[in-house]
Amino acid sequence: MEIPNTAYKELLNDEQWAAVQYNEGVSVIVAGAGSGKTRVLTYKIAYLLENGWNPSTILALTFTNKAAREMKNRIANVVGEKKARWLWMGTFHSIFYRILRTEAERIGFTPQFTIYDSVDSKSLVKSLIKELQLDDKIYKANTIAARISNIKNNLITPTVYTSKAEFAKDDLHAQIPRFGELYKLYCQRCKEFNAMDFDDLLLYTYILFRDCPDVLESYQNRFSYILVDEYQDTNIAQHLIVNKLAEKCGRICIVGDDAQSIYSFRGANIDNMLSFQKTHDNCRLFRLEQNYRSTQMIVNAANSLISKNEHRIPKTVFSELAVGEKLKITGCYSDFDEGFTVANKIYNLVTEKGIRYSDIAIFYRTHAQSRILEEALLKRNIPYKIYGGLSFYQRKEIKDILAYLRLIINPNDEEAFKRIINYPIRGIGNTTQQKVLETAHVQHTNALAVTSDPIAYNLPVNSGTAAKLIKFGNMMQEFIAFNAEHDAYSVAEKVIMESGIMNDVSTDTLPENQSRKENIQELLSAIHEFCDMRVNNGSMDIGLVDFLSEVSLLTDQDTDQDDTTERITMMTVHAAKGLEFSYVYIVGMEEDLFPSILCKNERELEEERRLFYVAITRAKTACNISYAKSRFRNGQTQFSKPSRFLYEIDDKFIDFPEKQREDIRKERFSFLSQRQTTSARPRNLKPLAQVASTPTEEQNTYGLKIGDKITHLTFGEGTVLDITGSGDSTKALIEFKDHGNKQLLLKYAKLTIIS
Repeated sequence: MEIPNTAYKELLNDEQWAAVQYNEGVSVIVAGAGSGKTRVLTYKIAYLLENGWNPSTILALTFTNKAAREMKNRIANVVGEKKARWLWMGTFHSIFYRILRTEAERIGFTPQFTIYDSVDSKSLVKSLIKELQLDDKIYKANTIAARISNIKNNLITPTVYTSKAEFAKDDLHAQIPRFGELYKLYCQRCKEFNAMDFDDLLLYTYILFRDCPDVLESYQNRFSYILVDEYQDTNIAQHLIVNKLAEKCGRICIVGDDAQSIYSFRGANIDNMLSFQKTHDNCRLFRLEQNYRSTQMIVNAANSLISKNEHRIPKTVFSELAVGEKLKITGCYSDFDEGFTVANKIYNLVTEKGIRYSDIAIFYRTHAQSRILEEALLKRNIPYKIYGGLSFYQRKEIKDILAYLRLIINPNDEEAFKRIINYPIRGIGNTTQQKVLETAHVQHTNALAVTSDPIAYNLPVNSGTAAKLIKFGNMMQEFIAFNAEHDAYSVAEKVIMESGIMNDVSTDTLPENQSRKENIQELLSAIHEFCDMRVNNGSMDIGLVDFLSEVSLLTDQDTDQDDTTERITMMTVHAAKGLEFSYVYIVGMEEDLFPSILCKNERELEEERRLFYVAITRAKTACNISYAKSRFRNGQTQFSKPSRFLYEIDDKFIDFPEKQREDIRKERFSFLSQRQTTSARPRNLKPLAQVASTPTEEQNTYGLKIGDKITHLTFGEGTVLDITGSGDSTKALIEFKDHGNKQLLLKYAKLTIIS
């Protein structure tokens, strides 16, 4: 039934409103960039609630906790907080964690299992490589951890992996023949430690539903409607689990944009979205095509680019905002020159037009490109921040405290134990630590139990060392007992003060220690805020396990702190997805950089094209693109060609001087070739040769003459010794006071004449 006079109906266009209203079966909402996807998903859930659907039967899955919170707050503003509170809304990992914590014993874990982040996983992998006496130059921890992650996301267990000859063949080809053994031991140890990594939250949910049909049925009966955001980013595991949950109710709505599928390296499978209609009967398709973010010029340029992809869901995104400026494409002499060109453009934009720094962003394909840009911005005194840097919860002092807290709720957590056994320093060296771990493995217990009673476990250490271990073990047992009766804040405060951590960072007034101390205080504030928020919402789930559950599931986007400081933002294009800025600068648009040299086939090239599409569509007002004709890479200067993607954008939407000159040259060549072909007599060849060599460009000195005194941004003051060449190739030989003689292309040199 339809709600009469629904207030938000007026806030939606016709297609958005149609997507909100349709709730009879399966639907796909293809949401173009800037088309109000979040608004539609929010109001769709609000519409369900206002039409009498029970909130506790609605499952809404997102990719970041931040997105889930924002959506839930918006829904609460429409239907009230009481209704919104009971929604099953969160990230795939947080919702699956909730299910696994309830059903943990069915798959051989306890509800207090620890979640390992990427640092913990790599640490465990390193330990196992050493234990198996493998060459760590061949079995690289990062590579092995990534391979394990990929295998789990494809729902391949160690048993299946080690039984398949084709996997063994792949490992042999990759020169890591014992990978299967390593993978099996990794999973075995995680289970011994009562720990799961992020990928396990998907893998074990799948295994739980596969092996426990009664559990699957209970959750199928629980959910009457399932909605999934950013479906183009789902992997095989997420796709299969969601569809398995929706089998009974038959109501599932997926939302996303196939044109923004850019995470295949994380396991995302674009085919999940492309084939959804074919695999679901009576599926309704809604296209959200009106862009409310960008100018018409930006939207049209992006459309002309992405139309070159073969694998996509057809749609025509349009904008009714201002026509706007063409996308400006600038060719720079070098990566160094590109950095200063971009910095100067930003400086002029801010000083001449009064644009705020926070409205400006620079995107690059790889992290390595940021260095030159940073140097250029610093020399122009332009403040900046790098998005996606070290998050708060990855700082050493914070991870140290969290390791204490993790060990309190899960004494089997060996990675947490290794991190804190000798921090703060208590005289327990590496040799002793190794003895403790080996004894724990042999006697099938945990390392904390061994430290608490080393004599009972026949630990081969002297009495002095045994006393240190017992002191640590007794302290941890005291923390564990205290935790049973107190909230998360009280436990954390006790640990920080009594473990010696606060004393360690307060020993002197060095700036780095002061910063660590401030971070620890910030952590305590965060835990206090967590407890207060839970209580205010009527929940008494304020224990340590509740806090750690929330923290361990934070994504990169959740932990990037909101910053009100006026600074421009720098980031990789992958990190930019979901964000928007008035003015965007995309740098390094060169072949073998963007698209990446690692592209092996057409499907991978299409993803690179989608990545460029994402970069362009982040811009609201103007998009500036640059490339360098030479770049210092892999220890040497390499000459580059402009990216093929630049030539795929329709000329009507770009200001691309280099391409315009190329087009003129091509037309001239075509004209001359045609005359040569139609010429009947050999005597015409000589005149034609003269015609072909006739067009010469005059020397463009940019007002410069021999003897002029000039200044250069990098090399400082100098004197012009000579001018050679013509047109765009005009060069000046300049003697600089501090840098000797340099020959510069005047087109890019940016010289200032002082006399």
